[in-house]
Amino acid sequence: MNKEIISTSKAPAAIGPYSQAVKTGLVVFLSGQIGLDPATGELVGEDFEAQVRQAFRNLAAVAEAAGGTLAHAVKFTLFLTDLSRFAKVNEIMAEVVPQPYPARSTVGVASLPRGAQFEVEAILVL
Repeated sequence: MNKEIISTSKAPAAIGPYSQAVKTGLVVFLSGQIGLDPATGELVGEDFEAQVRQAFRNLAAVAEAAGGTLAHAVKFTLFLTDLSRFAKVNEIMAEVVPQPYPARSTVGVASLPRGAQFEVEAILVL
C-alpha cells in the first residue's frame, strides 16, 4: 500500500502522534479538527459557533493540501460536547459543505482536546 502523509501550515499542527491526513490512492482520511487558530495553536475562543466554523476551516485547509475540497467528502464524523447545539452545527455545515451532502455520524462526548466543544473528521474520495 502506498500512503502519503498530508500536512499544511494552514491548519493546526497535530497535537499528538498522528498526521493531519493520510492519502492512499484516491482516498484521504482526515484527522479530527477542533477550533484551533493555526497561527496561535489556541482555541478561537469559548464561542461554540466560532469553534465550529474554525474547525471546518481547518478541515478544508487539510483537504486542500491533499488535493481536494470539502465537496470531495464522502463521510463526516462530528463530535459535540453538548448535543443540544446540533441544530447550529447543521446550519453551519449547510453553509460550508456543498450538496449533495456526504454521509455523517454525530457523537456526543464528555470532553474533547484543549477543552474544545466541537470536533470534525472526514473521509474524502478525490
